[in-house]
Amino acid sequence: MTLKKRLAGRAAVLACAAAIAAGASSPARAEMPAALSAADARKGRVVELRFFGGLSVEETAEVLHVSTDTIKRDWRLAKLWLLRELEGEAR
Repeated sequence: MTLKKRLAGRAAVLACAAAIAAGASSPARAEMPAALSAADARKGRVVELRFFGGLSVEETAEVLHVSTDTIKRDWRLAKLWLLRELEGEAR
């Protein structure tokens, strides 16, 4: 994976976290992590553990009792979901 792709994915999660930390003016933005968890509980948990908990892929896989490939896939899809939500809100 290139650095550009890594940064793009992290930017979506950082934007969401920054909006929440800043007391996002938009209720939809503040509810994004909960909405992701409602849509897919495991992906929500992956974001919680990886981003907010600072766990590695391997540590997250161990906590959730799944493979590292599953965590990588869930992390990638969760970041895309958050990015789509942020882009949709900007329109």
